[in-house]
Amino acid sequence: QVQLVESGGGLVQPGGSLRLSCAASGSSIRLYRMGWYLQAPGKQRELVADISSSGITNYADSVKGRFTISRDNARNTVYLQMDSLKPEDTAVYYCKADFISRTSWGQGTQVTVSS
Repeated sequence: QVQLVESGGGLVQPGGSLRLSCAASGSSIRLYRMGWYLQAPGKQRELVADISSSGITNYADSVKGRFTISRDNARNTVYLQMDSLKPEDTAVYYCKADFISRTSWGQGTQVTVSS
């Protein structure tokens, strides 16, 4: 089972940028589909972006053109570059790893966009 640890969250002003990292251990993520999800207070967790083992990416409409997901299999790490941040991006961001029937989640990292 792969273990995931997110980092890079914090407080940023509207229009600013953050880069989230998801470091995996316990197994190589090379064959895993990796994703970033967010959960705002009182709301369900929802997909932000994911990336297949072959590098095909998929984004929620709300973040297209602003966020970029990438993976570095050599470092066993997935990234989420977030630009042009908006207050409505405020949430806890979670990393997820999927491989066949195996699913792992990280503990989450808080992103707050506020002036």
